[in-house]
Amino acid sequence: MKILLLGSGELGKEVAIEAMRLGHTVVACDRYEGAPAMQVAHSSRVFSMLDGTEIRRAVEEEKSDLIVPEIEAIATATLVELEKEGHTVIPTARAAQLTMDREGIRRLAAEELSLPTSPYRFAGSFEELDTATGEIGFPCVIKPTMSSSGKGQSVVKNRDELAKAWDYAMEAGRGKTGKVIVEGFVIFDYEITLLTIRHAAGTSFCAPIGHVQIDGDYRESWQPHAMSEKALTAAEDIAKKITDALGGRGIFGVELFIQGDKAIFSEVSPRPHDTGMVTMASQNMSQFELHVRAITGLPIPLITSHPGASAAVLSEIETEHPVIEGLEDALSEPGTSVRVFGKPSAHKRRRMAVALATADTTDEARAKAMGAAGKIRVVSS
Repeated sequence: MKILLLGSGELGKEVAIEAMRLGHTVVACDRYEGAPAMQVAHSSRVFSMLDGTEIRRAVEEEKSDLIVPEIEAIATATLVELEKEGHTVIPTARAAQLTMDREGIRRLAAEELSLPTSPYRFAGSFEELDTATGEIGFPCVIKPTMSSSGKGQSVVKNRDELAKAWDYAMEAGRGKTGKVIVEGFVIFDYEITLLTIRHAAGTSFCAPIGHVQIDGDYRESWQPHAMSEKALTAAEDIAKKITDALGGRGIFGVELFIQGDKAIFSEVSPRPHDTGMVTMASQNMSQFELHVRAITGLPIPLITSHPGASAAVLSEIETEHPVIEGLEDALSEPGTSVRVFGKPSAHKRRRMAVALATADTTDEARAKAMGAAGKIRVVSS
C-alpha cells in the first residue's frame, strides 16, 4: 500500500518505519523540511496540514491508498470530502474531525454516549469564560478547544487569574477556534492511557500505561500501571464505547482518570499516543506496529508486556543546529535505550528524544529511564 502520512513528527517516524518494514510505501508530509518521518520515508512533501487544497493535491498526485493523520491540527473538512469520494482516512474522517476540537469529542462522550467525564462548559469570549468558571467553580482547568501537548492550558485557582488564562489559550491554541473548554478539577488517584486497537478481528487493549504530565505535556510513562480489576474493566468499557463511536481501524490513545474502582473519560487521540512510546520497550509489539497492522488489515495476536518506562528529553535552549550529547552515559546501564527524533531545530521545552528502559518492576524501570534522560543534553553545534 501507499500511505500518505499527514504530520511527520516523532510518532509518525515510528509509524513510517513499521510500515516500511512490512513493504509499504510512505509519503511523509509536514509544514517544515526535515521533519522526523521525512528522514526515513520514501518521499516527502512540505505544506501546512491546515491547507485543505494542498492535502487534496497530495492525495490526488500521490494516489495513496491510506490517508493517515498523525497530528490533530488538520483541515478535517477536506478529509470528510475525500472520504465521501472513496478515499480511506485513518481511522475515519469523522474521528479526525471530532477529536481535533475538544468540544466535538466531549459532547460525543458526555452527551451522546453518557460516559462519565469531569464537569465542563465552553466559552467563546472572556465574558462567557467568567460565567462558565462561576458555574464550574475553582480550581478549574482552562484549555483551548484545539491544542496539543498542553499548549494554552492553565490551572486557574481564582477569578483574578482568568484574564491571563484566556490570553494564553487564545495565543497558544491551534486552529484559532476562539473557544475554550472549562473543566472542573477532578480529584483522582492516578491517570492512565489505555491504548485501544480496532482491527479486523475486533478490539484489543494494551496493558494500562501510567504517566506524568506537567502543564499538560507528557514527561514520563510506564507500563503496566497497577490497577484493580474493576477499574480496568470500567476503563476498557469506556474505551470501547468511545472508539466504537469513532469507528474505523487503528490505535486510539484513550486517557482516563481513575478514582478507586471508577474510571472517568478525559480525552482520546485517534492515532498513536506520546505516552505510548514506552511500548517500544515494554511490549512484544509497539503501538506503532499495532497501528500499522490494524490499518492494513493484518492479524493482531496476543499483546504481551513487561515492566518498562519512558522519559522525554526536552530542549532547554533555542537553536537551529541542535546536537544531542550524553548518549554514552545514558546508554551505559543495561536495559536502557534512546530514540533521538532528529528534529532540525530546537526551542525550549521541545521534545527532542526519549529514553526507554526495562527492569523487573515499573519503579525500577522509571528510575532507569529518568536517569538516562537526565544524562542527555541538547546543545548547539
